[in-house]
Amino acid sequence: MRSLLISATAAAALACAPVRAETASGEGKGPAMTRIEVIAGDTVLSATLNDTPTARDFASLLPLELPLSDYHGTEKVADLPRKLDTTGAPASYAPAAGDITLYAPWGNLAIFYQPFRDSAGLVPLGRFDAPLAGRLEDGPVRIRRAD
Repeated sequence: MRSLLISATAAAALACAPVRAETASGEGKGPAMTRIEVIAGDTVLSATLNDTPTARDFASLLPLELPLSDYHGTEKVADLPRKLDTTGAPASYAPAAGDITLYAPWGNLAIFYQPFRDSAGLVPLGRFDAPLAGRLEDGPVRIRRAD
């Protein structure tokens, strides 16, 4: 049987979990997450951003058009127009396939299509709603709010 052990990294990642949102009536009812679409050619991929300072700052840049390129057969990356607010961000993060992240030291967007090891400076922004399964190629993408 596995025992429960939460490392400092895991605790920091939990701190970046979605928080309660305001509904139209002003009552807190659930996560306040931003729905986005990543459009590559004719492919539209839905994703959800976390409710964290970094993810909200990323959402403030939308809509964006970015040129994605492959990085080490693990992720698609693109430079962002400016550095994002990383207040309260974990020191590191272990991304899963489908995670949308910021690599804070370089200030670039990193979309993982393969899992990767825990990496210092990697900040979770959100994740795709369905597996990517090769649906995100190198080249230009548009990212916009889905609302």
